[in-house]
Amino acid sequence: MTTRLLLLALKDTYAHTHHGERPAVASAHELLEAAGPALAGVHVTPVDVMAEPSWDISPTTMLALARRVRGALLDDGYHGVVVAHGPDTLEESAYLADLLAGPAAGRGPIVFTGGQRRLDDPDADAPGNLADALTAASEPGLTGAGVLVCAAGELHAARLATLVDADRVALFGSGPAGPLGQVIGAKVELLSAVPPRPPAVTGDPEPDVALITTYPGMEPGLLNAAVDAGARGVVLAGTGAGNIPVGLFSTVSELVGWDIPVVVASRSGTGTAALTDLPPGTGLAAGIGAIGARGLSPVKARVALMAALGGGGVDAVRDWFARL
Repeated sequence: MTTRLLLLALKDTYAHTHHGERPAVASAHELLEAAGPALAGVHVTPVDVMAEPSWDISPTTMLALARRVRGALLDDGYHGVVVAHGPDTLEESAYLADLLAGPAAGRGPIVFTGGQRRLDDPDADAPGNLADALTAASEPGLTGAGVLVCAAGELHAARLATLVDADRVALFGSGPAGPLGQVIGAKVELLSAVPPRPPAVTGDPEPDVALITTYPGMEPGLLNAAVDAGARGVVLAGTGAGNIPVGLFSTVSELVGWDIPVVVASRSGTGTAALTDLPPGTGLAAGIGAIGARGLSPVKARVALMAALGGGGVDAVRDWFARL
């Protein structure tokens, strides 16, 4: 049986080539050719996707991409999907696709990849990353693993994948957990257990979620300004295990009372404990209605809140995050 893969190419620096003063952009078909010989028994359909640069991608584009990935597996009969994406916001797009995949994750692997260097750079990293991603997407053993991020021969679970260095080809890491697996030639090796699937997403995600980094002396009016501008939810990037300045407590309580969820993440790596389960003296924002990010980084917490808001307001979001 032939394994059918879909390659969705959003383009970015990794697809650019030098031609005079303005770069040319390689098509999905050209990217596929650059990745090297086809895998035995695998047929890849390359498709160009119109999208903004990764550093300026819109929530609308991210949502459309996630739905395209899901539909390819559920409706179009593909056995796996590879998404070539710019590195700047790849981790957000990959995690949103993971949250929205639902039963599609059980149909075949989904792998996001990209590169930092131009395609005609002597040390271009995108061709190798794409070849590895296609190998991973054709591996039946990765079915059910959810969305993976592939770079420098490593596979990272979308929930943990983080852009750790924008200058080198070793772009992504998974923090203390380490990579989920690795690609060695034409083989995939798992290094740790596949993470559990996230809670189901109901309704359409809410794209208007604000992400605000807290700092000493922060004025609470910044939260109100975000809501006045249309935000339906707020993620606060706090400190430590999930702390925010006490001066924000009254405003956070007001927002929660208006059915606007406030999720507290941390600027540093944390465990998955709820705010209410943290040691005394920490996680105090839980007492005024804030919701803990369950170990998600601030940018991932924003994506998760977008998804959770599809099911309703504060109560629905609180229940959804409790099951992460």
